[in-house]
Amino acid sequence: MGLIKFLRRRWSTIGLFSAGITGVYLILAWNELVFLQKLLLLNFIAVLIHQFEEYTWPGGFPAVANLLFIPSLKLNGVMVPLNQISSMAANLVFAYGFYLVPVFFPKIIWLGLAPVLVGLTMQFIGHVIYVNIKLRSFYSPGVFATIFGHVPIGVIYIHHILANDMVGLGDWLLAVAYMIVSLFLIFYLIEQKLLGGKHEYYPFDRDQMEPGYLVKKFERAKR
Repeated sequence: MGLIKFLRRRWSTIGLFSAGITGVYLILAWNELVFLQKLLLLNFIAVLIHQFEEYTWPGGFPAVANLLFIPSLKLNGVMVPLNQISSMAANLVFAYGFYLVPVFFPKIIWLGLAPVLVGLTMQFIGHVIYVNIKLRSFYSPGVFATIFGHVPIGVIYIHHILANDMVGLGDWLLAVAYMIVSLFLIFYLIEQKLLGGKHEYYPFDRDQMEPGYLVKKFERAKR
């Protein structure tokens, strides 16, 4: 029971260690990897750092998600915001499934393009633009990894596949479709519907919901 409690609270910190191990592997196997694999591994590292930034340091994304993204989420008329279990499960599938699997199949362009597009569109619009407008701020949890990780990696990835004529219309359509379906399954079906309501007794700790730097931003935004 203690292990489960530790994992649901510290999974994003464990992810940071995974990012470090992946970084070491990337350095050691650099000459053996094709260029797209290198980019996809960097993107995997970026999403792990992204999750650490959201949930551990500086943290605060649980407050952002529950108060801005889905403030009216209800099941059977009962308010059931995201919780430690639902966020852990969804984000582990997101990182180790959606982001890591394409590394092993770099020639399947649409498979790698989908997470790249998430970083360039959903992550950028959601974290860098939407949340900061709502909070009247220049920073919210997830912005650093998006700006310095997902965006440059995504730009280089797309430039490479275009410059080398590696992508066709079918790849773009499949990538967009796969992205939409994956986000729906992971962050709506798993995180909200399946686990958000049945495990409401695993709420975020108070320091996760009320990080000092965000409290002032929420108060200022309400004025």
